[in-house]
Amino acid sequence: MHWSDSIADELIRRNPNKEEYVCAAGISPSGSIHIGNFRDIATSLFVVRALERKGKKARLLFSWDEYDRLRKVPVNVAKVTEGFETYIGYPYVDVPNPFETEHKTYAEYFENEFEQSIEKFGITLDYRHQAEMYRSGKYKEHVLTALDKRAEIFDILDSFRTQDAVEGEKEAYYPVSIYCKECHRDTTKILSYNDATKVAEYECKCGHKGEFDFNKDTDCKLAWKIDWAMRWMYEQVDFEPGGKDHAAPGGSYDTSRVIAKKIFGIEAPLFKGYEFIGIRGTTGKMSGSSGLNMTPETLLKIYQPEILLWLYARVETNKAFDLCFDDGILRQYFEFDKQYTDLREGKADDYVKSIMESCLLTDREIKTVPMGLLVQLGSIVDFNVPMLETVFEKIGQPYKYEDFSERLELARYWLENCSPENANKLIPYRNWEVYEALSDDEKKEISILHEYLKNEKYNLDELNTKLYDVPKMVFGADNPDLKKLQGEFFKSVYKLLLNKEKGPRLYLFLYAIELERYVDLLDFSTPKTEEEQVPISELNKKPEVEKKKIEYGDPDPVAPVLETVNLEAFDKIDLRVCKIVKCQEIRKSHSCYKLTLNDGLKERVIVSSIKDYYTAEELVGKKIIVVANLEPTRITGVTSEGMLIAATNNACGCQVIFVDDMVPEGTRIH
Repeated sequence: MHWSDSIADELIRRNPNKEEYVCAAGISPSGSIHIGNFRDIATSLFVVRALERKGKKARLLFSWDEYDRLRKVPVNVAKVTEGFETYIGYPYVDVPNPFETEHKTYAEYFENEFEQSIEKFGITLDYRHQAEMYRSGKYKEHVLTALDKRAEIFDILDSFRTQDAVEGEKEAYYPVSIYCKECHRDTTKILSYNDATKVAEYECKCGHKGEFDFNKDTDCKLAWKIDWAMRWMYEQVDFEPGGKDHAAPGGSYDTSRVIAKKIFGIEAPLFKGYEFIGIRGTTGKMSGSSGLNMTPETLLKIYQPEILLWLYARVETNKAFDLCFDDGILRQYFEFDKQYTDLREGKADDYVKSIMESCLLTDREIKTVPMGLLVQLGSIVDFNVPMLETVFEKIGQPYKYEDFSERLELARYWLENCSPENANKLIPYRNWEVYEALSDDEKKEISILHEYLKNEKYNLDELNTKLYDVPKMVFGADNPDLKKLQGEFFKSVYKLLLNKEKGPRLYLFLYAIELERYVDLLDFSTPKTEEEQVPISELNKKPEVEKKKIEYGDPDPVAPVLETVNLEAFDKIDLRVCKIVKCQEIRKSHSCYKLTLNDGLKERVIVSSIKDYYTAEELVGKKIIVVANLEPTRITGVTSEGMLIAATNNACGCQVIFVDDMVPEGTRIH
């Protein structure tokens, strides 16, 4: 039995006569929605599908937790805007859209990004926007309930803590945060609350003091564990999954379950904890950007939507699995195709049926053209569709473009962006480097193969047999090392044709590709041509990037020592060790870098005119000394929060003072 069926059976047992079951999921639009968060939706989706298989009505309720506070600025936002940290503490729904799109707010941008990708899966979600729910007053009476029972809530929360409460903590506790009417942040503290009038006095870190009438004011939000329990009650939720942090003993679910029972008078929904998702690969171009967002949209560039859902469905929620950007993805496609074919042919058992019924959300037929073949053969013919159709015809698998159109683009994207080392490209001319390193017997093997390919007529099976026979002809059929010799022969052919030790199945490759495209690469009967004087190994070498040449001169005259200062004055300068975590070029600046530093307390940005002396790669990860309390200033359009320490002299230019890596970030220089 599939795990989703077990959960569905338990839900029906708990409430057999419920008209419609509610399976919930929720995500905060803090940035692009990560594929790890997607497991929240997938888990509830599969339970909905299991309930429907049992003849029950069910829906997938999805909450946009857009009324949560902005906690930090994501990498992709920091890349396009400056000073966005000023919005930390705002609810996402009130933060402006940092991108040049039509979306009104930060929340709307990331919600729309995710919802568009969800449509490609065929998933139907019943959306709830939590900012609208709070601000419309729909939760008002439940917020008042939490305030009335705040002492009980404190006791529940305290029972899950390992440290004892301090004196006065319970009396000062309130289960709700107020968004400041002046600065719009949640950096407020309730000073007093009148249980009769429901009016609170509060102050904010921005300096504003005011009153908040919970009878009519709605710019407030319950703390997470209370909010979660309240929404279970409001939406009559039957099932909701959560990450393993929520599922831990004494974690969010255990706490909210008690709050749901004692404060809101309901039984908590059935809960299922899930493991996080791993990533294998991300080589090539995709790993070149530190801001790569592992979103469903990103995954849909290499996975068909049904296969992505299948990966989530086939594994128990408490087990991790990997999404593959390496060649493991080819194995995943193969396994999916096998189960899909078994389902179509009536060979699938009940477990496989439930997996496939969970992930096949539309009626469209999936064409199971082998992904491995598309990758191997597609790269040889440069993904030329007519040539690929011809290749498939020659190897007895006459797929047409309509059969492989969708997977062809996915295969091409994966190969070019994730796994360029797996591309199979014929080399432009003979690989004399490899050939001259062969023994005389190995050269004889290549000559026999060349003559056979050039002069014989053969079918696919005959070619396959011949490839294994060539080493027998040279070394003898009874050679005890024959299997090893055959492997070495195959390796030599791959190197002579592709400049790599392995590739697509050799007999398929040699039979499918037009003979005139490669046969001359195996003919070493004529001398080297002029172009062949350049070894193949030199062709793909990237030219070394030369640093800008700086002319140094004689040392500057030694300056006299400045006016004496006392220790007290020196100590006013905050010199501290910082680690460079990011180095970026600044548009329209020829000499400056924007350096993002870890100063031991937080990240800070400084601008420094050292571009002529260092590459970004040389700087990232290094530790430097920074004047941390220098007044911020705008340099080339970027606010610089400090200045690094460097030595400048006509004899050496500008040389940054680096610190030994063993010195922790934040260490003061005395």
